[in-house]
Amino acid sequence: MSDILLAGYEPFGEFERNPARQLAIRLDGDRIGDATVIGREFPVVFDRLRPELEAAVDEHDPEIVCGLGLAAGRNALSLERVGINLRDTGGIPDNDDREPVDQPAVHDGPNAYFTTLPVRSMKEAMLEAGVPTTLSTDAGTHACNNFLYLTRHLAETSDRAFRAGFVHVPFSHEQAAARDDGEPSLALEAMRDGLLAGLEEAVGTP
Repeated sequence: MSDILLAGYEPFGEFERNPARQLAIRLDGDRIGDATVIGREFPVVFDRLRPELEAAVDEHDPEIVCGLGLAAGRNALSLERVGINLRDTGGIPDNDDREPVDQPAVHDGPNAYFTTLPVRSMKEAMLEAGVPTTLSTDAGTHACNNFLYLTRHLAETSDRAFRAGFVHVPFSHEQAAARDDGEPSLALEAMRDGLLAGLEEAVGTP
């Protein structure tokens, strides 16, 4: 038996809803092979993420930790490959109104970490499920990158053995319709199907 910690970011900034949170909560309790999804909401706050992440990993001892975050303007699920040791909000504050500029996520940490999820085969599985999916080189420098970097750093510097990755999600159709700007979006159910297919591939790939 094993667990998948699926961490969806809360709403932030101008976004009153976040499909990342909706997906994590919706998938909570789902079974993928022998694994159970533990879906949890996480704060879009730089300084709160690390202790809350460590507490969740200690509680659930997951085999996989996968973060979810909103990437407005994208039209597909995006599997992130690299987290970098940099915090820079680009003028968009976190939910504690902090705006770090050119700060490291971890002092004296390595410059970057690669995801340890099999993102290329996950992409193929997600495409076969009929869900638009791409590979993305890095997760930016805001909270989503912070999650990927800190998760990988925790795995590398502690006795907790788990694989980690991050998936950016687009607007849901409902969210895009409410904004009325003609922005790219995906149906929430399609995103759910894609995540299930990708995570099933990850569970089955050592």
